[in-house]
Amino acid sequence: MGKSKRFFSYLSYWLNALEDHSLHSPFVYELYRDVIKPEYPDYRFEKIELERTNFLENKNIINITDLGAGSSVNTSSKRSISDIAQNSLSSAKLSRLIYRLIKSSESKVLLELGTSLGINSLYMAAAWEDARLTTLEGCEDTAQITQSLFKKSGNENIKLIFGDINKTLNDYLAFSGKIDFIYLDANHKYKPTIGYFNKLLKKIHNDTIMIIGDIHWSREMEKAWKEIKDSQIVTLSIDVFEVGICYFMADLVKQDYILEF
Repeated sequence: MGKSKRFFSYLSYWLNALEDHSLHSPFVYELYRDVIKPEYPDYRFEKIELERTNFLENKNIINITDLGAGSSVNTSSKRSISDIAQNSLSSAKLSRLIYRLIKSSESKVLLELGTSLGINSLYMAAAWEDARLTTLEGCEDTAQITQSLFKKSGNENIKLIFGDINKTLNDYLAFSGKIDFIYLDANHKYKPTIGYFNKLLKKIHNDTIMIIGDIHWSREMEKAWKEIKDSQIVTLSIDVFEVGICYFMADLVKQDYILEF
């Protein structure tokens, strides 16, 4: 998506985003007040952000195997780790939101599609010591760096699976049980995103939370997000611009919100 189109996407988001005083749904009001909006300090965040800083300062060049839409900033097959950290990692603010969503929902079975450098993985795994995070990554050099990060951090509840996510996801789902929390941040194209979403629906339950990354990254992703949030199985969808949040609770009347974040 061009810079001008992305600007207008953000402008539209900003003009339509609601705060808590405009929320009439008790569930959404409490979710926004207690989970989405507040910032809770945690000593583990400082350690994770130190790793982000290390990546931002790392000028080593690695080979990128990108099976998805690629970077909108650097399309080269060789990129510095600092460039990846600068342009591909989620913001610290979003990472902390993902942590709070997992913490508040007591999600223990976690799945991430698109590990990148593993910063979000560390946040996800930090929410609960007895949680189990499986994260799928398609780039070999990136996976090697991330595996070293996980080993260094001492996280024993993270399992990294390397390979083409189109295959590794099928292999994982063939033997997995129900999944509590899913972060879908892999191939930023319409068809793969919708394909992953439909496959994952087989493993959700009433309280599953699914996050769709970069919903305004391109026209294809905006199309995918619209189709996902309009799906009848999604009873609550929340757009916070960087990501879309989906709930599947059967007792909720279908709702769609754009919330200030």
